[in-house]
Amino acid sequence: MIEVLQVAKRFTQGRGKKMRTVQAVDGVSFEAADGCITGLLGPNGAGKTTTLRILSTFLTQDAGEARVAGYDVVQRPMEVRRRLGYLPEQPPLDLDHTVSEYLGFCAALRGVQRKARTAAVSSAVERCGLGAVAGRLIGNLSKGFRQRVGLAQALVHSPSVIVLDEPTIGLDPFQIREIRNLIRSLAGDHTVLLSSHILPEVAMTCSRAVIVHRGRIAAEVNFDQGGA
Repeated sequence: MIEVLQVAKRFTQGRGKKMRTVQAVDGVSFEAADGCITGLLGPNGAGKTTTLRILSTFLTQDAGEARVAGYDVVQRPMEVRRRLGYLPEQPPLDLDHTVSEYLGFCAALRGVQRKARTAAVSSAVERCGLGAVAGRLIGNLSKGFRQRVGLAQALVHSPSVIVLDEPTIGLDPFQIREIRNLIRSLAGDHTVLLSSHILPEVAMTCSRAVIVHRGRIAAEVNFDQGGA
């Protein structure tokens, strides 16, 4: 489960007389239930990515509390990271390695024991539909396959919680459909929090949406089971 309680984050922009403070997240509170796919929906600049970075321990909030799988993101960041898979908007890919090499490296970074890494990589490759390209250089793959590799690196250590930042941005309609189906397949085994600025995308992928506007929660919506 993901729990966010009155989280706030501000940034300082500019220099000298042009310096100003921007309140990116302003008292946000919501929960993402175990085994469900929850959407964080809002326009660009609404505070979605900042919220995800706080949950992923890349940023520290100025106020409030956040817990992932029961662990506080400030007090127990390493425990959070062990249980979290994170796909940022730009996947952190090594273009000069093959898919299998890269996922093996990610598994090692995430603490997967050496004797279990081959099985972990094979499982991520199979689940993300990467079998046909597992031996190819990531730099030679299409954007759709690169996005699948990004999802695979978030899954390779079997995390209980997965955070996805705009996972279908820049993909063509066919690739979007494939990634959407892949994300939906994660429900039940994982708690998924997905950010997007596209309402139909969230409605077709998530069971619930938290709508963010100007750093605050504007509404929460429950959807019927998403369709293809």
